[in-house]
Amino acid sequence: MRLTLTLIICLIYGCSVPPDKTDPANMPTPPVADIRPFAITSPHGSRTDNYYWLRDDERKNADMLAYLEAENRYSARMFAPLQPLQNRLYKEIISRIQKDDSSVPYRFHDYYYYTRFEAEGEYPIHARRMGSTQGSEEILLDGNQLAENADYYSIGNYEISPNNQLLAWAEDTTGRRQYTIRFKNLATGETLPDVITGNQSSLVWANDNETLFYIERDPTTLLGVRVKRHRLGTDPGDDAIAYQEQDDSFYMSLSRSGDERYIVLHLGSTVADEIRFLAVERPADEFSVLHPRQRNHEYDADHSGDHWIIRTNWQAENFRLMAVIDGHTQDREQWQELIAHDEQVYIGEFDIFDDFLVIAERRDGLRTLTVCDRKGRPLFPVAADDPAYVMDFDTNMESNTDWLRYSYSSLTTPETIYEINMHTYERRMLKQQAIPGGFDSGNYRSERLWVTARDGTRIPVSLLYRKEYVQDKSAPLYLYAYGAYGLSTDPAFDDGILSLVERGFVYAIAHVRGGQELGRHWYDSGKLQHKINTFTDFIDVTTSLVDSSHVDPRRIAISGGSAGGLLIGAVANMRPDLFHAVVADVPFVDVITTMLDASIPLTTNEYDEWGNPENREDYEYLLRYSPYDNVRAQDYPAMLVTTGLWDSQVQYYEPAKWVAKLRATKTDHNPLILHINMDAGHGGQSGRFRRNKELAMEYAFILDQLEISD
Repeated sequence: MRLTLTLIICLIYGCSVPPDKTDPANMPTPPVADIRPFAITSPHGSRTDNYYWLRDDERKNADMLAYLEAENRYSARMFAPLQPLQNRLYKEIISRIQKDDSSVPYRFHDYYYYTRFEAEGEYPIHARRMGSTQGSEEILLDGNQLAENADYYSIGNYEISPNNQLLAWAEDTTGRRQYTIRFKNLATGETLPDVITGNQSSLVWANDNETLFYIERDPTTLLGVRVKRHRLGTDPGDDAIAYQEQDDSFYMSLSRSGDERYIVLHLGSTVADEIRFLAVERPADEFSVLHPRQRNHEYDADHSGDHWIIRTNWQAENFRLMAVIDGHTQDREQWQELIAHDEQVYIGEFDIFDDFLVIAERRDGLRTLTVCDRKGRPLFPVAADDPAYVMDFDTNMESNTDWLRYSYSSLTTPETIYEINMHTYERRMLKQQAIPGGFDSGNYRSERLWVTARDGTRIPVSLLYRKEYVQDKSAPLYLYAYGAYGLSTDPAFDDGILSLVERGFVYAIAHVRGGQELGRHWYDSGKLQHKINTFTDFIDVTTSLVDSSHVDPRRIAISGGSAGGLLIGAVANMRPDLFHAVVADVPFVDVITTMLDASIPLTTNEYDEWGNPENREDYEYLLRYSPYDNVRAQDYPAMLVTTGLWDSQVQYYEPAKWVAKLRATKTDHNPLILHINMDAGHGGQSGRFRRNKELAMEYAFILDQLEISD
C-alpha cells in the first residue's frame, strides 16, 4: 500500500511527487477465506462456488462472522497509516455542512411543516408551526432523541392524520429497511402503545382519523406482499388485509391522490404497472382497479376534480399524458391525449395545479420543468443557468396557487429552492444550500461533453474542475457512473466531491446506457441482452478523456455503488489496466447466483432488468459479464470494497465472496480491502456526520493510491 508519510503543501492540482512506499514485507497479511466447494446448479450447467459458505441469512454463523471480523481488522490495519489524512478529509467534508440548518417550510392545511438540524445533531428534527411561519414550534419527531443509543436509525416516512392530531411514523433500526410503525398523539405528546413490525415505509391515513393503511413485507424476500388496515387501539395481529399481491415480480407503494380524495395503491414491476384506488372516507371498501396490468404497459396517475391524469407509455415509448373521466379509466379508448409523445423528450413526473399542469422532462439528457395549461398546451419552460444541471419539483402540497416551488442544482451551484409565478413568470429564491468555509462557485467550471462509443452512440459526460484546470494530461480523474434501472445520474451539486476537486481532480459523471438520461431507448439499450453496453460505454468514456488530454492516464480512480458496483466490477475484469484505484460500494457482483434464487430480496422483481438465468439465452449472457464469475488470474488495480451486514438490496455475502475470490486469483500485490459495516445496510451509516466518515475513508484511499500528497 502506498503511504503518505510527508505533508507537502501542493499547488492547485496536487503534488505528483510520489511518497515513500512501504516495504511489501511489512504489509499486513490479508485474511484468506477457506475454500469449501459448493455446486450451484441450473438447467444450463453447474458452477462451483468455493465461497458460498459465507452466506448466512440469519447473520449468526460463527465461521462467517469470524471471517468478516478478520476482514475488518485487516482493513483497520491497512488504513491506520492513513488515519491522519482520513481525519483531515472528514473534518474538511463536514466543515461544508451548515450545522444549524432548516428546510423551507411548506404549507399543508393550517400548518407550515419543515425539517431542521441542531448544530451538533446527527438526525433531523421534524416540526411544524400553526397559522404562519412565525407561530409556535411544535416538534413532531426528534430524530436525535429517537436514535439515542442506536447504532443505526432512520425515519423512512411519517404521516399526519386528516384532523392534524395523530402522527404515524416508520423507523428502521438496522438498515435492512424493515420498518416498525409507531404512533403519537400530537395533542398530548404521548407515544401510543400500537407498534407494527416488519413493514415498508408507505403510510396513509383514512379520513376517519383512526385507520392507517400500510404494507407488510415478506420476512424472507422483503417484498411488500399485502396492504393492511390498522385501527388505533387494536391488536396489530388482527389487522385486516385490504389487498394481497400474488405476483412476486411486483412492488407496492401507497400514497394519497393530489386532491386527497383517494388512497392510491401503486403496483409496479419492471415492465408493467397497475394502480388501484380507494375513497379516503370509505376505508372498509375494496380497492378499485384504474386500469388492469398488462405486460409492457407502464403508467402512473393522479386525480383532479372529476378525472384522472395518466402518464402512460401506451403507444408512446417516451411516455405521454392523457386524461380520462371517472368511471371510464379501464377503457383506454376513452383516454384523451393532453401531451403528445415526443421521440426526443422523455416525460417523467407531473404536478397538477388548479390552473396549470407542470411536467418534468428530459431533453438532451438534462432534466427540466415545463409549465402547461390544464389542456396540456405548453406555456413556458423553467429557465436554467448552467450547461449541466438538474431541476426537480420541490414540495407543492396545495393546488390552488399560482406558485410552483422547485429545486435547482448544478455541479457548481448548490441546491437552490425557487418559487416561480406561473401567471407572471416572477421568480424568487427561497433558499440556497449554505456551504460554510468560503465556497465560491466562481472557482469552478462545469462542462458537458459527448463521447462517441465503439458502436457510434454518443455518450453524455458531465465534468467539474477548478477554473485553473489546463487540459494537458496532468489532472487525476475521478469517474462515477450508475447505469441501471432507468435511473438517471444527474449533474447535481455535491459538496463532498470538492475535497477531490480542490486537490486537482477532474470529476466526471459518465451518463452510460442503462440510465434514462436520453429517454427510454437509453434504458432499454443498457439492460437485459444489451447490458454490456453499460460497461463498454464506461470504458470508452475513460479512454476518450485520456486521448483528449483531459486527464493523466496514470491517475484514474473510478467509483460506483449497488448496480453501479456491478459496473465497476465488470470493467475491473474487462480493462484492469485502465484504472488505478477502484471503489465499489455495496456492489451487486454475483449476478447469476442471485438471479437463480427467488428467496433473495429483489430477485423476482428484476428478471426484466437482468434476465432470468433459468432461460439459456439469459444464463449465457449473464455469464459473460457477472463480475464474480469473470474473476481471472490477472493484475487488478487497488480496490476498496464496502458492504453492510444488514444490506437488504445487495446481500453482504456478494462483496465478501468477490473479495475472497479476487484475493485467491489475482496476480498483483495491489491492496484489496473489504470494509464491512456491521451495524448498517445498503445506505451505509446513518447520521449526517457519521456517514461522511466512510466517504473520507474512500477519498483517503484514492489519494493514497494515486500518490497525491495532501
